[in-house]
This record gives sequence, structure tokens and C-alpha cells, in this order.
Amino acid sequence: MRWENLTDESEHGRTADAALFGADTVATRTFDTPEFNGITFHEVRARSVLNRVPGASRMPFEWTVNPYRGCSHACVYCFARRTHGYLDLDTGIGFDTQIVVKVNAPEVLRRQLASRSWRGDHVAMGTNVDCYQRAEGRYRLMPGIISALTERANPFSVLTKGTLILRDLDLLVRAAEVTEVGVSVSVGFLDTELWRTVEPGTPAPERRLDVVRAFAEHGIGCGVLMAPVIPFLSDHPDRLRETVRAIAAAGAVSVTPLVLHLRPGAREWFTAWLGRHHPHLVRRYERLYAEGAYAPTWYQRRITRQVHELAREYGMGPARAAAARRIRPAGPEPAPAAAEPVQLSLM
Repeated sequence: MRWENLTDESEHGRTADAALFGADTVATRTFDTPEFNGITFHEVRARSVLNRVPGASRMPFEWTVNPYRGCSHACVYCFARRTHGYLDLDTGIGFDTQIVVKVNAPEVLRRQLASRSWRGDHVAMGTNVDCYQRAEGRYRLMPGIISALTERANPFSVLTKGTLILRDLDLLVRAAEVTEVGVSVSVGFLDTELWRTVEPGTPAPERRLDVVRAFAEHGIGCGVLMAPVIPFLSDHPDRLRETVRAIAAAGAVSVTPLVLHLRPGAREWFTAWLGRHHPHLVRRYERLYAEGAYAPTWYQRRITRQVHELAREYGMGPARAAAARRIRPAGPEPAPAAAEPVQLSLM
């Protein structure tokens, strides 16, 4: 595995000048427990955890923190798969089972936030791999990360498919007393059979909607990123309606659809999965994605229009209103903010 001179080439394509960590900082571990069967953890001491997003990126935020690389959620479409290639690791099963853990992420973040050069910009988490994947149950990096951001009253947001975020509910509420905190859950569809094969390591969609319900019960607005909408498998109007209706019933304040896109690394792994489970769709996908990683604009617009129409019908909107995706402490409504918070995006 290539550790030396590994640079911070994040999901946004930027390459830093300095190595993230050297080979002498790596410890490899396995754990003899059912939830970690077949998974290897590479514990590293990172030199930096704040990743700057380049201006040319489609991402609507400037900074990210990713305490893990690789993800046991094992989503076959995950765009972050190609980042494992930078470590000479397999972007298929290796991405699912070889997890890099930045064990010192909270302390490094605390130091970076205290730097005179840091301007207190919004920090997005869960934008590359899920920070609440199974590894977080053992390594518990997020409480320290949330606390570091809270201490500096630094605005941040979290996107997850993991139910483990409920462990940190109290920390998120306390953070919201001093800064803007956005929480979104990713639920692309409800189909159980599709979920078991395309997102095999994630909690079931209904369990993720339970997270939305729990936040709503605590008076916390939680948005849902309806991602990915998978062409020919979860995009039928009846399925879209079923999913949006369930999202609304869970108490989500917004729903934002995102059509599947297939970057290098993910494209090959997804295509292999498609050939095994839905071989009759392979040619249709070749035509739909013939121009590149993204579905045609007409298709994306159609899905977005359908979901937004359903959202309005069920009393929701897209994630764009100033208060839509922000945790607010109990008490009187504060004055409107001068500017809207950034919109979180998985893809």
C-alpha cells in the first residue's frame, strides 16, 4: 500500500503539496466482532483534516472534514471509490473493507480551527464517505470533532446514512446554541430488495427515516437528500411518490433529489453490479450515460420537477429556505440571518 507522499487529493480533485501522513504513522488492525468481520482498519495520524474545496467544484461549500477513507456502507454507486486508488487499494471490495481512520482528527481539527489564518467558514461533513459508518461506533471521532467546532462557534453540517448520529444528538443541540448546524439524512428510495443489494452496509431506509423522526421530535429541522435516484430502478412515478410521502411523514423539513452519477471507479463497480442483478438494463445505462458521468440534463430536470411537485403536495420544499436545514435551540425565534446557509450535497 502506498502511504509515503500521499497528498490530500480529496473527493473534489485537489492535490496538496505536503503528504497527509507517512508510513511510520500507520497501524493496521482487525477486530474479532461480527460487525467488523472481514474489515481491516488502517489507523493513521493525520497532519491536516480540513480539506479545501476548489472553486471549480460543484460543491456548495468550501471546506470539508473526512475522518475516514473507505466506507463499510459498501454502496455500489459511491463516487468516492476512486480515492482508494490513490492508496493503491482496490476501488471495489477494497473500498468497502479497507478503512483508513484518522485517529487524531479531533485534536488536529482543534489546532487548525485555532489558527489565526482560519476564518470560521462553514465545514461540511459526510460529503465523501459517511462519518457515521460502522467504524465510528468504535473510534468515536465525531464527538471530538463536533466539540472542536462548537468551542469555536464554527458553523457546520452533517450528511449521513447512519443511525449512529443519534448518539450525538445532545452534542448537536448544544452546538446549535452557539452556531448554525445543518443535518441531512440520505434516503434515495424505500425498496427493500434494491437497498439490500445496492447499499448492503447501510441501515435500512426506514431506520434512516427514524433518525429524521427523532430529530423532529426534538424540534430539530432535518432535511433529506433523496439520493441517488437510480434510473429504471427507483425512478418510476409511483416509487418517487412512495418515497417522498414517507419522507414527509417522518417530519423532514425538505427533500432534495439527486440523480445517480457514475464517476470513474464507481462506474465500473456499479456496472458490474448491474450486470449481475439487472443485466437487461446494461445497454440502457450505456445509452443514458454515454456522454459521461452524469445523466442527461433533460432526465435530471424531469426527476427534480417530479420530486419537487410531490414535495409541495406533501407540504415540503427543496432545501433552500434559510431555516430549512438548521438546528435551532429551544426558545424564541431568532432574527433572520443575513445570508442563507449552504445547501448540503452528497454528490
